[in-house]
Amino acid sequence: MDGCSVEACPLHLPDYAPIPDHNKGLKLFEVAVADLQPTQMCVGMAEVWNRQRDFREESPEERRRYLNRKPVPLVRNQLGHLWMVDRHHRLRALLELVPTITTYGYVIDDLTTSTREEALQALHNKGWLYLQDGRGNGPWPAKDLPATLLGLQDDPYRSLVWKLKQEGVIKPQPLIPYHEFRWGLWLRTRPMPPFSSKHLDPALPAARRLARSSAASHLAGWKGSDAS
Repeated sequence: MDGCSVEACPLHLPDYAPIPDHNKGLKLFEVAVADLQPTQMCVGMAEVWNRQRDFREESPEERRRYLNRKPVPLVRNQLGHLWMVDRHHRLRALLELVPTITTYGYVIDDLTTSTREEALQALHNKGWLYLQDGRGNGPWPAKDLPATLLGLQDDPYRSLVWKLKQEGVIKPQPLIPYHEFRWGLWLRTRPMPPFSSKHLDPALPAARRLARSSAASHLAGWKGSDAS
């Protein structure tokens, strides 16, 4: 998969480099979730709460096997500091439940620099930062990114897109950075009744209709009117 086209990069999100999959022979290692720095400013808290419900029903061994199957793509600088390019929702959910939790990661870019500023610039050059806030405003300067997952804001539109993906209205695109946020930014440009991450139901009929419409056909993961 090459970098996205203009049509697949809605609004003001930049082009991106695809995220390498861990099945490409990249080595996994264990890392403390609290040590991982986010590359986005917000999450959809509806997804975080849903994942917490699932995690509470799992045994520690089941959870460990799951995390091993879903490792985190990481960028590492010369000091060993790590930035996560995906998995923000599940790891935010786990970190709130178990502050000492560890997960598995794999390095997709080893930087030759040592400062946070240089790392964020490298991430920006790859299209691996999401710098809109929970209200869709931005992009903000990369230096404003929170240092930990617990500093992420809630974006109700990201929650809404998660629900549409759960329902099969939108097809997952795991190798496209911030795929769901791209959908959320687009939905923000359309009329929508008031809703929140705790109360998505008021917006779901309009969101389903919009996501299935031809106006959304430029977005990766669009399934059209056949979406169920």
